[in-house]
Amino acid sequence: MRARAGKGTVPPAAGQSSPTRTARAPRFPRAGRVAQSAPVPLPAPAAMLRPWRLDDAAGLQAAFTGSGDLSAQFGAIDLSTLARCQIFIADNLAPATVSRQNFAISVDGVAVGNVGIGSMEHRHGTGWVYYWVSAGARGRGLATLALASIAEWAFTEQGLYRLELGHRTNNPASCRVAARAGFAVEGVERQKLKYGTERFDVETHARLRTDAPPPVRPLPTVTF
Repeated sequence: MRARAGKGTVPPAAGQSSPTRTARAPRFPRAGRVAQSAPVPLPAPAAMLRPWRLDDAAGLQAAFTGSGDLSAQFGAIDLSTLARCQIFIADNLAPATVSRQNFAISVDGVAVGNVGIGSMEHRHGTGWVYYWVSAGARGRGLATLALASIAEWAFTEQGLYRLELGHRTNNPASCRVAARAGFAVEGVERQKLKYGTERFDVETHARLRTDAPPPVRPLPTVTF
């Protein structure tokens, strides 16, 4: 790399000494202003995305029984036994179609969550993304990494252009996951979801293939 000369500097003439420079006082941010810094990439845990297997039933059961909010999202489905979890995996999580694919979020071989794309429409290049992580595996950035990873997979392997997702407006943690994975807020759909007898507003996010990628390293992804 070639060194660049400093702007506005002129060497002193022969016989002249260089002017003495006074030391500059260190600069501090003005009151009320926050110093800006570059985004710091999330540390990648020992995790990967892979297809669901029947032997992931124990991980699914642990997530369902240990995470009260997940049981509400699954609706009337009972996943409290290994047998029911195996059936759910075989019927819903393991199969891959042209319009829907799910990936287990696996840490050291144990499934601790799910990230998937449904409603994939290849004419317009769109899809709906969803994700969950068991209570015991939260706080490690896994949901963000999984969401960013499946978005990259959808853009490069499936040729999709626009991905959408939604979360209840009373779920700020899911909102942070979406934002950190590069999904911009687009609006609120009133009373869209119903859990029990209560309805919830849903905030929608979207990410385009042409949007700047988030500062995270995608997880290794095993395809179907």
